[in-house]
Amino acid sequence: MLILGIESSCDETGIALYDTHQGLLAHALHSQVKMHAEYGGVVPELASRDHIRRALPLTQVVLDEAGLALQDIDGIAYTQGPGLSGALLVGSSVAEALAFALNIPAIGVHHLEGHLLAPLLENPAPAFPFVALLVSGGHTQLMRVDNIGAYQLLGDTLDDAAGEAFDKTAKLLGLGYPGGPAVSTLAAQGNSGRFKLPRPMLNSKDLNFSFSGLKTAVLTLSKNNEIDIQTKADIAFEFQEAVTEVLTAKCMTALRDTGLDNLVVSGGVGANQRLRERLSQAAKRRLCHVHFPRLEFCTDNGAMIAFAGAMRMQHAVEGGHSFTVRPRWDLAELQAPR
Repeated sequence: MLILGIESSCDETGIALYDTHQGLLAHALHSQVKMHAEYGGVVPELASRDHIRRALPLTQVVLDEAGLALQDIDGIAYTQGPGLSGALLVGSSVAEALAFALNIPAIGVHHLEGHLLAPLLENPAPAFPFVALLVSGGHTQLMRVDNIGAYQLLGDTLDDAAGEAFDKTAKLLGLGYPGGPAVSTLAAQGNSGRFKLPRPMLNSKDLNFSFSGLKTAVLTLSKNNEIDIQTKADIAFEFQEAVTEVLTAKCMTALRDTGLDNLVVSGGVGANQRLRERLSQAAKRRLCHVHFPRLEFCTDNGAMIAFAGAMRMQHAVEGGHSFTVRPRWDLAELQAPR
């Protein structure tokens, strides 16, 4: 079964072709980062308009790379939510229109399920069950994943997600957008020991997170110190250490509590090299395994949507090509495919 995947939940247009026998055949991604950078964040209307411009040309790029035609596609998967309403509408309408014209099924995919399953694109893929850390700009969650659609929430953020805290800290330090890479790059020039930031909920005896207070602590530091470039680097270093220490500790606790020995990391913050280093070291000490998707599949992409859609489309898919988008969509509402 050959599935075309379309991702358009926010500021990246991702298209991919996934074959259930041959694996990922081709994928392409257009990022809108440069367009939104001058505004300091994503402008929803601009994002939607850019998805309109990119979706079909990128589809052709992917088909050409794979040496295939539209008529070879057996089904189309698209991001139905969560995300920006206008952006979701673009991908959904393109997918359903193509599916109608080709007389093939289309299926809406949960964006976070795509992230959760992205590491399964790797070889070797992690085996079920596993603990998943979903860490991005909008979400910081620990999940127990027993199978496709079988997800149990173990811990969630009570306020800011880790990626959101990176973005806000970048803004406080006068860095560019997106904040995560900017803070990480600056942190590489920082020194340890000069500043000490809190590790929120590190000893909370649960698996929840909170990063809002950490952002406030960065604000206090920036107000109480002369902010030259080295000071910014030292603050960035300590901020990154605080976030990655908390994430690592909670992941190890989740593995201990569940009795599982496989950890999967997904989402944009999963590309952070310091987080990867700390998780890998901690997992090695516990004789556990940690799995990361390749860097290009940490951020939003079409490959994860094509894969998640393929897993679900092997089961029953409702007929018809009417659709709705779900800007807010709790992952816990998903059910296992039947």
